[in-house]
Amino acid sequence: MRMKRYTVSLVAAVLSLGLLAGCGGSPTNQPVSGEEGQGEKVTLKVGATPVPHAEILEFIKPMAAEQGIDLQIIEFTDYNLPNRALADGELDANYFQHEPYLTTFVTETKKDLVSAGAVHLEPLGFYSLKFADISEIPDGGEITIPADPSNCGRALNLLAQSGLITLKEGVGVLATIKDIQDNPKNLRFTMLDAESLSRTLPDVEASVINTNYYLEAQKNLGIDAHVLARESAENNPYANIVAIRKGDENRPEIQKLIQLLQSDEVRQFIETKYGGAVIPAF
Repeated sequence: MRMKRYTVSLVAAVLSLGLLAGCGGSPTNQPVSGEEGQGEKVTLKVGATPVPHAEILEFIKPMAAEQGIDLQIIEFTDYNLPNRALADGELDANYFQHEPYLTTFVTETKKDLVSAGAVHLEPLGFYSLKFADISEIPDGGEITIPADPSNCGRALNLLAQSGLITLKEGVGVLATIKDIQDNPKNLRFTMLDAESLSRTLPDVEASVINTNYYLEAQKNLGIDAHVLARESAENNPYANIVAIRKGDENRPEIQKLIQLLQSDEVRQFIETKYGGAVIPAF
């Protein structure tokens, strides 16, 4: 679960700087002056996608500073990069994904990454610039959905719950296009990288989009689509988490980060800023 403003070469350059700054498994400590000078300041590098993850991190940055943490936010616009950067020791944590996505990454790469805690839920949305109601989608229409396995199954289940398709019994969140049993409107499904989906809206009938990417497109491209359907938050396993390397669970600065992200202040910020498109998960 788009605009690739952040190129691979730029990521490499930023991460190289992170290594020179002494990131990786051992946080950088430096004296703190002023009101925070009661000890050492710890640098914590956290990778995040811009909306809402980096926005939420920016909100807690002053509070982290008060607790002696220099929170450095490294933005990524490609889902493929933050876990690799974390596994390679170039980040201390990342905040961009739900646990099923992390589980898929760990299974495929054998990297020792784990969840440090859930922060928010982004109910997957079904959006259209052309139609205001699902019933208006024409026969043979094109629908774009995420290509990564965890979000593909999630998207197909949303379309099934909306009555557009039916899926083979028992496939659950692992559903693929091959598991579509009935497709009465003969809809055409195109699978794309999650970050690209918002850009397809002018050219297709509708698209299932990760909320963070839709919010970013709304903010940066002025896209204002109709919400045809939205995932239920009830019993939803797709809460967005902070991921860390296994063994870092007891680092004090990681524990402080989770405490801040699961605070009443962050709950109020999420509820006020995102109006239901993003929901606290703690």
